[in-house]
Amino acid sequence: MPIRPVLRMGDPLLLQKAAPVTAFDTPELHALIKDMEDTMAHMNGAGIAAPQIGVSLRVVIFGVGINPRYPDAEQVPYTVLINPTLQPVNDDQEDGWEGCLSVPGMRGIVPRYVRLHYTGFDQYGNPIDRLVSGFHARVVQHECDHLDGILYPMRIRDLANFGFQDVLFPNADLADD
Repeated sequence: MPIRPVLRMGDPLLLQKAAPVTAFDTPELHALIKDMEDTMAHMNGAGIAAPQIGVSLRVVIFGVGINPRYPDAEQVPYTVLINPTLQPVNDDQEDGWEGCLSVPGMRGIVPRYVRLHYTGFDQYGNPIDRLVSGFHARVVQHECDHLDGILYPMRIRDLANFGFQDVLFPNADLADD
C-alpha cells in the first residue's frame, strides 16, 4: 500500500470534525488502515489519525513498542480505534512534551488527563473498552483530538513552551509523534 502524504497544520481538513465510520470490515476500511500503518511506520510515529492523510473519518491507529525515540515511555499496544469516545477518569492532568506528524519539527508542552476510559471499535466492528493511564492515555487523547479538528498547539497553555525541537533539544534525536 502507498505511503500517503501527511497534511500539515494550516490545511483546512485538519480543522474539521471527522465523520463516523458506518461500515466495518470492508475492503475500503482495511485499505485505509493499511495506508495509515505504512505512513505511520515510514514516519516513525506513535500514532496517526485518518484526517492526517486526508480522509475525514473517525479512525486512529497508535502503538509504541520498545522505541529509542521514547526510552522512558511505557509500551502502548498497537490499536485500531474507530468511532472512539473518551472519558477522563478524574480531573487530574499532567503536562508533557508532544510533537505531531502534522506539525513537523515542533514540540510543545500540552496538558492531558492522566487516566482515561476509552471505547470504540476495531476494523471488524469488535468493541474496544479500556482504562488507561500515563503515556497510553496521552497518545489516545492526542490522536483522537485530530478527529475533532484539534491540533496539539491549540491545547498549549503557555506558548513559551512551544518551539522547534532542534532549538529546544539541541542534543536529542527526536522525531514527530
